[in-house]
Amino acid sequence: MRTLKGPHTPQEYGLGMPGLREQDGARRIVRNGAYMLTYRRAKRGIPHHCGLTAVTNVPYFTVREVGTLDRFRKRGLLQTVAALIRANDSMGRAAAADPQEATEVLAKCQKAAIQMGTVLESMGEEHVQLVRLLEDYCENIYQMSVSFSDEVSLASREKDIRKLSKKNRRHLMQLQNDITYTIPDDRKEVVFLPYKASMWDSFESVWEAAEADENTDAYVVPIPYYDKNPDESFREEHYEGDLFPNYVPITRYDEYDFQRRRPDAIFIHNPYDECNIVTSVHPFFYSENLKEYTEKLVYIPYFVLDEVDPDNDKQVEGIKHLVIQPALFHSDKVVVQSEAMKKAYIRILLKQADQPSGEIREYWEEKILGLGSPKVDKVLNIRKDKLEIPEEWKEMTEKPEGGRKKVVFYNTSVGALLRYDGQYLEKMKEVFDFFYQKKEEITLLWRPHPLIEATIQTMRPQLWEEYRVLRDNYRQGNWGIYDDTPDMNQGIALSNIYYGDRSSIVELYKKMGKLAVIQRVGA
Repeated sequence: MRTLKGPHTPQEYGLGMPGLREQDGARRIVRNGAYMLTYRRAKRGIPHHCGLTAVTNVPYFTVREVGTLDRFRKRGLLQTVAALIRANDSMGRAAAADPQEATEVLAKCQKAAIQMGTVLESMGEEHVQLVRLLEDYCENIYQMSVSFSDEVSLASREKDIRKLSKKNRRHLMQLQNDITYTIPDDRKEVVFLPYKASMWDSFESVWEAAEADENTDAYVVPIPYYDKNPDESFREEHYEGDLFPNYVPITRYDEYDFQRRRPDAIFIHNPYDECNIVTSVHPFFYSENLKEYTEKLVYIPYFVLDEVDPDNDKQVEGIKHLVIQPALFHSDKVVVQSEAMKKAYIRILLKQADQPSGEIREYWEEKILGLGSPKVDKVLNIRKDKLEIPEEWKEMTEKPEGGRKKVVFYNTSVGALLRYDGQYLEKMKEVFDFFYQKKEEITLLWRPHPLIEATIQTMRPQLWEEYRVLRDNYRQGNWGIYDDTPDMNQGIALSNIYYGDRSSIVELYKKMGKLAVIQRVGA
């Protein structure tokens, strides 16, 4: 098994909401408009794995990089041609500044052209004309190098370089055009990195679209995650690759070579990197590290929030702790649930900036997309007849005399438990007592947050024994449904009403036209 390695070194961050840390580094980035704009322009250029020459600052590929994978061929060829065009356009200035350095650049350009020719020849005789253009280009490169000899006067050298540069530009522009229109587009490869199977719905509709595209290879690579100890060291490792739906093909994380494959896009839904003090994905899969292995890192939140009014200060401030997280800054694109949510995100980010400007706003407007949440797609497309409802669930929802009981989906969240401590457990007891009395007419379906037990053990260890007894008594009583399955959508589909804390599930019930009631603790 290959060992996963990450460059990350833990640092101290300011504490945000319970369980999450707001990243100081991220705050510095959003405040530093100059850095963001420089980074944005850099991302438009050739990827970092290309070399750079000292004089022209022009990247070039090696033959291994051009032809490593078939799906990179067209992209690699076009990037190489673009680099050669920039080198050619800079040659006059380079030659005047440092002829020796310029000669070395010419040698690198010629080497890159020869490597391109080798790749094109391997693709068949139909590309022979492209190889001839490269041969002419190499001949002109040679003639340029000759003009650098001591026997050639400075005036003649400048004249020769101008003339040969014009020829080479025509050759390279023709080459660029022919590659664009005669070579088939590269296949795309995209990778989805879920960590909890219960959060797969935040990817599923995007994955389905990628699967349906005949020009795209889509990989689902579940990644390991860890519970944390109170000192934030890693405790137990979890891997849920065997909990995904049967129709989703799974690739193990230690069988996909990110360095070699360099997927066109990587999709993530965990925004926290090291900033969640309850759990953490393996550091290799922090957004800060993943961006080194793809040209497009896409962050889609695993949650759906109550819609906020972008002009309401209190509502916008209430979601800030979920916005200012590492993945938002390291990703190339961020997909949020609506245009209104996009505006709220941008308002938060501009407020964080020391000197907000039109350029910074434009950066975030381009980066954040209010296209909707796949979680909503999933819940709106649920068909009860297609769900695999456990038999014991069905039995609990049927009345002895026939007919079906009402089903209440009871959701208990991490945030509310941390806020109310022991009061929260007392509230849960009251809820269980109430619905036990109504069990002949109503079935309670309790779905605790998937991380609630790890959170209690890490952040509220004094409550663990009381919570454990409460959980076990409920499960052993066999009068209500305990839902710890990977797919919450079957519970949502089966239920009539939502009851519990504010969470992303509330918004899903609203989308389905079902009633959602928020519980009050300590009232």
